[in-house]
Amino acid sequence: MPPLKITLAHGSGARSMHQLIDDVFLRKLGNPILEELADGATLDYRGKIVFSTDSFVVHPLFFPGADIGKLAVCGTVNDLVMAGGEPQYLSLAFIIEEGLKFAILEKIVDSVASAARYAGVAVVTGDIKVVENGACDKVFINTSGVGRLARRLSLESVRPGDKVIVSGDIGRHGLAVLAKRKELGLDFNIKSDCAALNKVLVPILKKTSGIRFMRDPTRGGLAVTLNEISAASGLGITIEEKEIPVSRNVEAAAELLGIDPLYIANEGRAVLVVAATDAMEVLALLRKHELTGKASIIGEISMRHKGMVVLNTRAGGWRIIEMPSGEQLPRIC
Repeated sequence: MPPLKITLAHGSGARSMHQLIDDVFLRKLGNPILEELADGATLDYRGKIVFSTDSFVVHPLFFPGADIGKLAVCGTVNDLVMAGGEPQYLSLAFIIEEGLKFAILEKIVDSVASAARYAGVAVVTGDIKVVENGACDKVFINTSGVGRLARRLSLESVRPGDKVIVSGDIGRHGLAVLAKRKELGLDFNIKSDCAALNKVLVPILKKTSGIRFMRDPTRGGLAVTLNEISAASGLGITIEEKEIPVSRNVEAAAELLGIDPLYIANEGRAVLVVAATDAMEVLALLRKHELTGKASIIGEISMRHKGMVVLNTRAGGWRIIEMPSGEQLPRIC
């Protein structure tokens, strides 16, 4: 009979901790490498690898379309893909607040297991720490990931005339998390776009050489990602408002809250910079998959407005999309 709540003993390194590892983590995530329970995993690699790490502190833990467990897997998988990698292995570290209900932990680990299976990655090493009540907000997760380099992507390869593609409609994740926060009492019927994109994007990377660079528009949304690309490349970006996919629900909710969808976080989207000659092929390949069926060419890299992102509005005017001074929606990942 499992305990009802996590106690400090579950992080002690003694019997209770080993029982927790056996009953929850090995039972749900078990594989030959993880089951060795070594201090680190021995992996077989030849050639270059891609490595990434990320931490997840989302509040609340569960929200429409996903939860912190799924988010932890998808976030790190997608970071590897954006760097041109083919994800294979993850580490998983939990910081758990004393008093967390055991059933909540099991539900989160179930989501980790489900997301890892979908992405085709294995959790091969991990860590558990339990802290006193009040020392953290229920659960924080860190995941690191490694994978083989499928193709090197670089901002240095970005050229004027390249097309900018977004892989789907924007703004859903940030609003799904925001709406779930009890103090707001909002229900926009919006689900997070949280998803692992490796099974879509890695085959496209291998099929065409036209993709020059990719980045996922998470914190700060599409606006921040485009500004990062423009600033780092020293080139301008011109985008068309009418081409940016935004669902009616997101548009309505963002208008009510006074938030620009361009600045709202996404967790299952990618921004791709693609050579003009290959843009239509890449777009067609993206649209074949359910996760990227609403992909759209939203603009292009330009020699004009260097270091700036400029939006051609539906009304026919021009607006500079600035880098915000702070985060509009905190703790969305």
